[in-house]
Amino acid sequence: MAIAHSTEGSTGVGGLSWDISNSVLSRPEFMSLNYQPVRGSSGPESRGSAKRRGQIKHQTSQQSEEPTDSGSKDRREATKMPEEDCMQLNPSFKGIAMNSLLAIDICLSKRMGVCAYTSSSWGGCRSMVALLALTGHGITWIIGTIVCLTRSNTLAGQEVLVNLLLALILDVMTVAGVQRLVKRRGPWEMTPGFLDYVAMDVYSFPAAHASRAAMVSKFLLSHLVLAVPLRILLVLWAFLVGISRVLLGKHHLTDMVCGFALGMLHFSLIENVWLSSSTCQTLISISTFSWSPFF
Repeated sequence: MAIAHSTEGSTGVGGLSWDISNSVLSRPEFMSLNYQPVRGSSGPESRGSAKRRGQIKHQTSQQSEEPTDSGSKDRREATKMPEEDCMQLNPSFKGIAMNSLLAIDICLSKRMGVCAYTSSSWGGCRSMVALLALTGHGITWIIGTIVCLTRSNTLAGQEVLVNLLLALILDVMTVAGVQRLVKRRGPWEMTPGFLDYVAMDVYSFPAAHASRAAMVSKFLLSHLVLAVPLRILLVLWAFLVGISRVLLGKHHLTDMVCGFALGMLHFSLIENVWLSSSTCQTLISISTFSWSPFF
């Protein structure tokens, strides 16, 4: 009897719990739990729902792939930094030496630019230094050479002056071409003057005044008979013209040194292609419109 009573009691409790679960699942918010799709159903509704689910899944996968591709592309572009922003972890000894020399050059050039502005430490001497630099300007020497050529009456003098004029033109054109290629700015941000634009002396490297002064001084020392004091003064003038541009903040020290070297190269080139007296007379006749090929 006790066993039968316990069985009946357990049956009653199980029935009660089943009724409670059925009443809970029959509530509207739990109706979706009672739905069980029939496996293997091939009705039009099931096929349509499956097709719609496949399309949604395909669109979702495409959308998820597109940002991934764009994100990876952005990451690849972000990793490609410009060369000037990249730091070499193991630079060569040559690179370290070059960077150190350039840093020293910039530092010394800025310190030596004592006449760069009127408010600089040597600003009161700026006009005198600018006048000294003007004596090495290309326009000054070209105009002066042409004037001397028109006043010269000897064949030897005209020969020297014509070759000097060609050397000046070669110097101006070569320096302007190298400056256009390198495009190095001066140690101080300064706007070029009118004569600088005329002579195409806009950038810093190489120093045009230093190149011209070195070439002219070497040319005059080779083709003019001068006393020793004048020869010393001529060499001193070439050096002061080159250093004046550094004092004015127009050029670096390396620009001046390379300008001197380029001037010596121009002199050597002119010496190798020296024009004879007859050729110089022909050029003078053509320039004065008095040359005739038949006489």
